[in-house]
Amino acid sequence: MSNFRWVICALLFFATTVNYLDRQVLSLTWKDFISPEFGWTDNDYGTITAVFSIIYALCNLFAGKFIDKLGTKKGYLWAIFIWSLGACLHAGCGVGTSALKAAGFVAMMGITASVWLFLACRAVLALGEAGNFPAAIKVTAEYFPKKDRAFATSIFNSGSSVGALAAPLTIPIIAKFWGWEMAFIVIGALGFVWMGFWVWLYKKPAENPRVNAAELKYIESDEAGEEVKAKGEGEGEEKKISYGKAFSLRQTWSLVFGRFLTDGVWWFFLFWTPGYFSDQFGYKSDTLEGMVLIFSLYAIVTFVSIGLCKIPTYMVDKRGMNAYEGRMVAMFIFACFPLLALGAQPLGVFGSALAVNMQKFLAAMGVAVLIGLACAGHQAWSANVYSVVGDMFPKSTIGTLTGIAQFAAGCGSFMVNKCAGKLFTYAADKGDAFAFCGYTGKPAGYMVLFSYCAVAYIIGWCFMKGLVPHYKKVEL
Repeated sequence: MSNFRWVICALLFFATTVNYLDRQVLSLTWKDFISPEFGWTDNDYGTITAVFSIIYALCNLFAGKFIDKLGTKKGYLWAIFIWSLGACLHAGCGVGTSALKAAGFVAMMGITASVWLFLACRAVLALGEAGNFPAAIKVTAEYFPKKDRAFATSIFNSGSSVGALAAPLTIPIIAKFWGWEMAFIVIGALGFVWMGFWVWLYKKPAENPRVNAAELKYIESDEAGEEVKAKGEGEGEEKKISYGKAFSLRQTWSLVFGRFLTDGVWWFFLFWTPGYFSDQFGYKSDTLEGMVLIFSLYAIVTFVSIGLCKIPTYMVDKRGMNAYEGRMVAMFIFACFPLLALGAQPLGVFGSALAVNMQKFLAAMGVAVLIGLACAGHQAWSANVYSVVGDMFPKSTIGTLTGIAQFAAGCGSFMVNKCAGKLFTYAADKGDAFAFCGYTGKPAGYMVLFSYCAVAYIIGWCFMKGLVPHYKKVEL
C-alpha cells in the first residue's frame, strides 16, 4: 500500500501552520510594538480581534459552499491566496495612518485611523482564512476512512499549535530587528510558497497517480467511501444540502453549540496570552522569557493534543464502539482538561508577587503549563468536532456543514474577545472597585475569563450529547 494520504495530510498541516502564523503576528506585536506607536488600549485590540472573528464567522457561512462548489483544489488555492495577501497588507497600516492623519482623518465613531486600517486588513485576512478548515476537512474525508479521520484531523489541526509554537521564536525577533511591518510581510509570503506545492501534489484519490490500488481500497473501506465510489468521481453529481435543510437537523445544532461555546476559549488564549504574560509578569514577547513561555505553552498543546486524539481510535478498535459513541466518550475526557485553567490566575498572582526572578519565571512556566494543557484539550476537542461532520453527514455536504460550524465558532470568538477587551479596560480603570473571586482590578478580569474557559467544554458536551444522544447518519 502506498501512503500518499499522509503527504496530503502534511500539506494540510503546513497550510494550517501558515494560517495560524498569520493570525499570531498581530497578537505578538500589538502590545510591545504596535500599541506604543498608535496608543491602543485593550479595548482597541479587543475590537480588532472581535471584528476579525465575526467577519471570519460570516465568511465561513459561504466558504463551505464555495469549497463544495469550486472543489478542494481550486477553492483552497483561492483561500490561501486571499489570506496571504491580507496578511501582507498589514505592513502598510503605518504609512496609511500617517496619510489619513495628514488628510485630516483622525477618528470616526470613537475608532482611530490606525484601528480602522487594521480592521480592513483583518477583514481580508478573515475572508481568506475562512476557507482553510472547510477545505481541509473535505480533503480529510476524501483521503481517510472514518476510523482514521480524527487522528488525521488532529495532525493537520496541530498545525495551529505549531504555528503558534513557531510564532514566538520568529515574529518578535523579526519585529525587533526589522520592524513589525516586515513580520507581516515575511510570514504572509509563506502562503504563496505553499500554493506551488498544492498545485503540484493534489488530486482526488481515484485520480491521483501517487495513490495505488491498495491505498485507494483502504481509503474507500467504509460506507462513506463506497457511497462516493458508487456515485462517481464528479462533485457535481453528488447531492448538496441547503441551509434550510441543514438548520432543520439536530446534528447541525449539535455542531453549532459544540463550536460556539468552546472556540472562543482557544481564540482568547491565542490572542491574549502574550499580553497576559506581559501584564502579569512583565515578560514582553521579544524577551527570552516571553519567547520561552509561549513556546513551551504551545509545545504542550501540540504533543499532548495529538496523543489525546488516539483515544477515539482506541474506543472504536479496542472497545468496539461505533465512531460517534467512541468520539463522545473521548470528548468528555477532553472537556475536563480546560478545568485546569482555573488554577492559572491564582498561580499568576502568586508568581508576580515573588521577588526572586527565577521563582517568578517558574511560576509563569506553571501558568503556561496549565494553559497549555487546557488548550491541548481544546485541540483534541476541535479535531473530533470536525470529524463528527464526516461521521454524520455525506461527503458532498462537508464543506457546507463545516462552514456553518466555523460560523458558530467565529460568533463565539467575537463575543469572548470583545468582552475581554472591554472587561480588561473597565477592570483596570476601576481598580479595587472591581472584584471577582478575591481578585481586584485587571487580575479579577482575567479570573472571569479563565473561569468561563474552564467550564465551556463541559457545557458544550452536554448540549451535543443532549441533541444527538446516539449516532444517526444524515440522509439526503
